[in-house]
Amino acid sequence: MNAKQPLADTRWMRLALDMAAQAVAVGEVPVGAVLVSAAGEYLAGAHNAPIATHDPSAHAEMRALRAAGLQVENYRLTGSTLYVTLEPCVMCAGAILHARVARVVYGAADPKAGAVESLYQLFDDPRFNHRIQVEAGLLADASATLLKDFFRARRARPREEA
Repeated sequence: MNAKQPLADTRWMRLALDMAAQAVAVGEVPVGAVLVSAAGEYLAGAHNAPIATHDPSAHAEMRALRAAGLQVENYRLTGSTLYVTLEPCVMCAGAILHARVARVVYGAADPKAGAVESLYQLFDDPRFNHRIQVEAGLLADASATLLKDFFRARRARPREEA
């Protein structure tokens, strides 16, 4: 964690980690997301749920964005901050851009599908009309450990259960 990282960031990321742990409990990939308003108020939180919902777009970020949009009755979540345990993918990064989220704070990098810094840098593309501040690596070890433990346990199960 950066020494200058606000304590509130750590608090919200810990909540996102709690959401990710809920995903593990129901057999989903452990990714959690929390959306906070510009005023610092909780808007929504979610964990991955594509297996349970039979919906490939049911990533934690997408579910949190949808829930927050319903809460504020607007798809534009201007000034908000999204805390997510894993670097967003292309789909989620696109939705974050369209929602006008101001800031994304993520834990673990995703070298295979990350669209913020690892594989792609969508938020840096000057062709988009919205800029997003990014803080990477907050509680990255905790986020990565959740993922590693989940996939290690999954690989250890007999094939028909996985």
